[in-house]
Amino acid sequence: MTTVATVSEETGSPYALSHLDALESEAVHIFREVAGEFERPVILFSGGKDSIVMLHLALKAFRPAAVPFSLLHVDTGHNFPEVLDYRDRTVAKHGLRLHVASVQDYIDRGVLKERPDGTRNPLQTLPLTEKIQAEKFDAVFGGGRRDEEKARAKERVFSLRDEFSQWDPRRQRPELWNLYNGRHAPGEHVRVFPLSNWTELDVWQYIAREGIELPEIYYAHEREVFRRGGMWLTAGEWGGPKDGETVEKRLVRYRTVGDMSCTGAVDSDADTIEKVIVEIAASRLTERGATRADDKMSEAAMEDRKREGYF
Repeated sequence: MTTVATVSEETGSPYALSHLDALESEAVHIFREVAGEFERPVILFSGGKDSIVMLHLALKAFRPAAVPFSLLHVDTGHNFPEVLDYRDRTVAKHGLRLHVASVQDYIDRGVLKERPDGTRNPLQTLPLTEKIQAEKFDAVFGGGRRDEEKARAKERVFSLRDEFSQWDPRRQRPELWNLYNGRHAPGEHVRVFPLSNWTELDVWQYIAREGIELPEIYYAHEREVFRRGGMWLTAGEWGGPKDGETVEKRLVRYRTVGDMSCTGAVDSDADTIEKVIVEIAASRLTERGATRADDKMSEAAMEDRKREGYF
């Protein structure tokens, strides 16, 4: 990323970019780099805050032209209705093409089996990798950030995946001076992470600055939840609650949005973006560490899934 100091019209002296401007500039550069290097890129878009910011940056990178990428959502079948509604409205608003890889389709065909705990996030890998192969996507944008989880801290911005979509940390390339190597063999592809250097707080500050709309579940609201594994899970058709688990109505919000069966809500009265930013600034746990049951299945749960082809 090359950053040129802008000259103030009032004083005639140069001034440095703010940290949000620098992060935005880096992400825009990455989107344009991918557009120049690859033939069939796609953006993973779930309707979560990171993918929303990623799409916002892509729109900025190519404005006034259209975004030259389609979107891909791996649908577990246990999504929050508010998030699916947001996804569909966003796709229609910007005239984008949406690919959907459905976990339920794989279950119906007997290719995948339901887990005893009802969690479907670990089942996303096969639909994702087969969709990438079927559509011949050679670059896949993801909203992963290095501050989220220790396995993601190992990621490069351009993360090479082999012909089976598997990740091997030993095959990753150096990225000195923001130079990105997109070279890959036939059948391989590259996962691209424009938000790698962002933190959760950066994301929220950027959302506030840009006035980006989010699904309402990111803000405090009353919801029927029950306690499991130290987290507040949403009651619903996915299999919760079980006998002995009591449903109660609480004021909560979601820091991260995934499958309803493994994404926990947090007690919160942060019903505005300003309050959310204050809350995050004071938090001592990452969003995934605090609210994602799928990352607690083992000490290396995320890394194991990434090696298999997960995001």
